[in-house]
Amino acid sequence: MNMIHAEKLVYEYDKRDEEGNVIGTNRAIDGVDIDVPQGSFVAVLGHNGSGKSTLAKHMNAILIPTGGTVWVDGQDTKDPENLWDVRKSAGMVFQNPDNQIIGTVVEEDVGFGPENIGIPTDEIWERVGESLRLVGMTEYRASSPNKLSGGQKQRVAIAGVIAMEPKCIVLDEPTAMLDPNGRKEVLQAVARLRKEKNVTVILITHYMEEVIDADQVFVMDSGHIVMHGTPREIFGRADELKSYRMDVPQVTMLAEELRKRGLDIPKGILRREELVEALCRLR
Repeated sequence: MNMIHAEKLVYEYDKRDEEGNVIGTNRAIDGVDIDVPQGSFVAVLGHNGSGKSTLAKHMNAILIPTGGTVWVDGQDTKDPENLWDVRKSAGMVFQNPDNQIIGTVVEEDVGFGPENIGIPTDEIWERVGESLRLVGMTEYRASSPNKLSGGQKQRVAIAGVIAMEPKCIVLDEPTAMLDPNGRKEVLQAVARLRKEKNVTVILITHYMEEVIDADQVFVMDSGHIVMHGTPREIFGRADELKSYRMDVPQVTMLAEELRKRGLDIPKGILRREELVEALCRLR
């Protein structure tokens, strides 16, 4: 069963002048079809303005389609009666953790979501402990979020979503504001979550190296899905990716340049170890 299914999804919003008068519409999503199987890891790539974050907000019913349909765990997001179930099924983690953390103590912040959905107190504390363990933040449970690094704050935000036990977590550029160490911390937490809980993960990003372990990758441009495949298939079309203003991992570009110079190297190299192995086989 698909966790997320979008069919001919369209989203338009009004354009307004300085006085607030509507002067037209802008189509941010234009006829998108997407399927995300339960338990899978799906990445959505795109440059700024491509529509990827707008798509993400449809997966939690923050936005409602102006055309087409989105189903989340079998629930039509356009039906107001489904809103509660949709948001219990799919949790969102945003770009800036400061916009999502509201507690003055880490453990209280993580427990805020479960408390709001009526979970008994004893179970809340069990969930808080398990969620902090999954993201590697147990030792900070009594700390103030204000004293944490950006990567640590983002892991707390993820723990707060995990504590609500959604079937799916949508991460909307969760590492965009973090340094390399913070990005690594967050991605490790997500990998641990997938391994231990079999949660569906949808990662919205423009960092190519973050998607190499994804089951499938969607590339967006101007509100459309313009490429779709496994990471190896996508990165094997490096020139096409660059035409959509996307960077390509350095090791992939190096391998592609060596291919163009006549070396027998497979397309879609994803890791340095793969390139070294391919070069060693040429001896």
